[in-house]
Amino acid sequence: MRSVRIGVWVAVLIVAGILGWLSFGGGKTPDVAAAGPYGVPFTLISQGGQPISEQAFRGKPSAVFFGYTHCPDVCPTTLFELNAWLEKVDPEGTKLNAYFVTVDPERDTPEIMNQYVSNVSKRITGISGDPGKVMDMIKGFRVYAKKVPADEKQPNGDYTMDHTASVFLLDSSGGFAGTIAYQEDPDVAVKKLEKLIKKG
Repeated sequence: MRSVRIGVWVAVLIVAGILGWLSFGGGKTPDVAAAGPYGVPFTLISQGGQPISEQAFRGKPSAVFFGYTHCPDVCPTTLFELNAWLEKVDPEGTKLNAYFVTVDPERDTPEIMNQYVSNVSKRITGISGDPGKVMDMIKGFRVYAKKVPADEKQPNGDYTMDHTASVFLLDSSGGFAGTIAYQEDPDVAVKKLEKLIKKG
């Protein structure tokens, strides 16, 4: 009887193992960690009014942040911090690119992005464009962005945007290389960027 119970438990464990293996893609590496460029091709507009595509994320490592100019705290804080980190790890500005992609293209025109980003950093390039194309890029990069309607708690009547608050790190081939979380320890953030530069 004992041997039967043992046999049953062994069978259960084997089945559970197989199901677990299949549920994780049969041993395949997750998409985020897969070889090759992260995200999707896109053609948008830089804050300077020039066309910009995914090719901007090639040739050098990149730090990419998704946010919006009406953001009350997360976005300005992150941009100021990112600029400081860039100055520290790449003072000449030759080894690392940085981008701020709007999640609110209805209000954030390239001109508005230029005014906003220029007041914070000369090292970060704002990206906007046709709302539909911007949202296609956002979805393709697996970024969360959702409009939150205005209510009585917002006296100016403007909507806000919930969005991913991490900085995406891409290597020189556009491959996913990690993230810097919102309110990341500054020393940890700097080390991540230094590691990204070394990886190339």
